[in-house]
Amino acid sequence: MTVTHIPPLPVRDKAAGRALSPMLTRLAEERATGVLVREHGVLHLAEGRVVHAESPCSPGLGVLLTAHGTLATAAWQQAATRTTSPPRAAELLLESGMLPVGALELCHLDALYDAGYFALAPSSTPGRFRYDHTPRLGPLPSVPVVALERETLRRRLLLHRLWPDPAADSAPLIRADPVAPTPLTPRQRAVLDRVDGVRTATGIALDLGRQAFHTLVDVRRLAAAGRLAPAPGAVPDPVPPYPPPVADPDIALLKRLRDALEAL
Repeated sequence: MTVTHIPPLPVRDKAAGRALSPMLTRLAEERATGVLVREHGVLHLAEGRVVHAESPCSPGLGVLLTAHGTLATAAWQQAATRTTSPPRAAELLLESGMLPVGALELCHLDALYDAGYFALAPSSTPGRFRYDHTPRLGPLPSVPVVALERETLRRRLLLHRLWPDPAADSAPLIRADPVAPTPLTPRQRAVLDRVDGVRTATGIALDLGRQAFHTLVDVRRLAAAGRLAPAPGAVPDPVPPYPPPVADPDIALLKRLRDALEAL
């Protein structure tokens, strides 16, 4: 097994024709098999395609399968103890007929893109790639590197447009009390109900059994509406900010405008 140390993977503009991760692009071109280990997660490659992703910021495949009744928790735990990875556990359940093919494929892709988003976040430490023949192209869908990069950039842009301040993404959250609260969707209400000054967006996603990125979308919308905020004095973990455009709005100005509108 060979270990290759690589520098932090920069965020680059796909629209400008440059890759999000040059190293990952080269690994895809050489059809490499192994594991790319980064500060916020790992990407498992087989023949240059992403077959699995994991991140401590993302609930993971087991949570997505068991949280809403798709699969019994005991069944997942039993399969997980018999294998070395979540995809293999899912394959065992698929072979035993305990999981519908469509539901498993959907949850697998949801978990892959969710964890991949965090794994490709800008890093303060070097990543490393371990060449290994353990990852393989199995019955679960794999994803081209370019597709994961494209989706990651799309998600960063979406969050930036919803509310450009990323502070609430990783800090403990508290409720705010706007003067004129806006109506909430059921999803937003479920998130806000779990804001207690201790939980972060990741903790809320785990509690709800939802993808972490979808929870970030609700958190940014609630922050923009003045319904929640980072706890005072909280030091958020590094999160993947979207590179601001040339005419990026001033965050402090947006907050002042929001407060003025609430006071009307």
